[in-house]
Amino acid sequence: MAVGAFLEPAVVVSLLAFGTIVNRNRSLAAISRSRLTSSRPEPWQHLKYTPDPEKEDVEIGKAKDDERTLLPSTLSRSSSSSSNTLTEDVSSKTTSKWRQRRLRFMNWEREVTIPNTEIFRDRFLSRVLQRFPFLVEVWYWALIYWVYQLGRAFTAVTLLESTVDTAREHALQVIHIEQRLGMFVEPAVQQWFLEQPTLMRWTNKTYSFIHIPGTILYLIILYNITTARPRHRLQEAHGDKSVLGDNWRDRAPPFGPAIFERRRRTMAMCNLLAFIVFTFWPCMPPRLLSDPSYTGEYAKEAKGFGFVDTVHGADGDSSVWTTNRFCNQYAAMPSLHFGYSFLIGLTVAVVPLRKRGRLGWRRLAITCIGMIYPAVILTAIVATANHFILDAVAGAIACVLAWNLNDVLLNLVPLEDYFLALVRIHKP
Repeated sequence: MAVGAFLEPAVVVSLLAFGTIVNRNRSLAAISRSRLTSSRPEPWQHLKYTPDPEKEDVEIGKAKDDERTLLPSTLSRSSSSSSNTLTEDVSSKTTSKWRQRRLRFMNWEREVTIPNTEIFRDRFLSRVLQRFPFLVEVWYWALIYWVYQLGRAFTAVTLLESTVDTAREHALQVIHIEQRLGMFVEPAVQQWFLEQPTLMRWTNKTYSFIHIPGTILYLIILYNITTARPRHRLQEAHGDKSVLGDNWRDRAPPFGPAIFERRRRTMAMCNLLAFIVFTFWPCMPPRLLSDPSYTGEYAKEAKGFGFVDTVHGADGDSSVWTTNRFCNQYAAMPSLHFGYSFLIGLTVAVVPLRKRGRLGWRRLAITCIGMIYPAVILTAIVATANHFILDAVAGAIACVLAWNLNDVLLNLVPLEDYFLALVRIHKP
């Protein structure tokens, strides 16, 4: 555990540093003083993205179609509604101190005036972000993760004994529902894994050590495919590789930045939905039903299922992220382990291919590959008795809802603009 307390954060920091370097803006002009503060049109402003079928390593013409085909209809929203990082409706280049943003919620719309951070684009930190734009994503990830963890920590340190009893009752209710549906297989699944000690150890490691690094690696790769590579191709097409400006996304391929940005916002919304659920409906994970110190009304039933805590026991492989006093142990519903893996799997399943033929063997193969990750995570969370199957179902539902609600987060952009203006930084 002592080694893990250092090693696990070191792995996360190393991955974020790797992503920052790999996804850097390779144009040397990115760190020079910007030439774009003038309203005079530049030659690149009329540059169009023209894919070369010999060099293009993704079939951009099929990106949207593949996504609509393989995702549920509610997940196939057009990328036109998304925008630069957390922003929407980017205004034209101007040196004015103010700009307009549009707020939207359902049928309600309103324009607000906020600071125009572009006036700070020549400052040192702004040029650093132009050179290493993935630093913005590092900030977003840290913000999303730690806000969520602080919320969980608050619920953990303010936990009442009555909340524990309520969480236990909710867990038993989940079991009763699964029994009525004929899907209560968790004890049998765990028992089979317990009879395979080596496989059980690797399953423990998968549960403890894959979720956070795997999610970060997914963001790094997806950013590279949808944002860093298209940006570099446009810079190469321009010849001198000069900075294309913030609106280069207008000329990016369909499987471009909007794909990444929607998924990042979806993850943030997943966290919000999960926090709401486990705050108002705490649910005990299966492993805690066997607590030997519990002697209450439901003790016989709860302990009768024989769940074993394989991760946090003496011979387990617990993670530093889940074995501290600030971790809420009664947040099993919904499972973000599965919710995140479900989103990642669907993203892989709809990756555009070089060859056309959506229903061909290549598409089938990539779809199967995409489903491997959520299948592995589902197996791990059940075999280690950290989640019920219905927790995973709730995680998938949270993912679908978050996808449809992710645009709500765009309304926070004015707050971001005010913060950036306060620290005098322009975000690329």
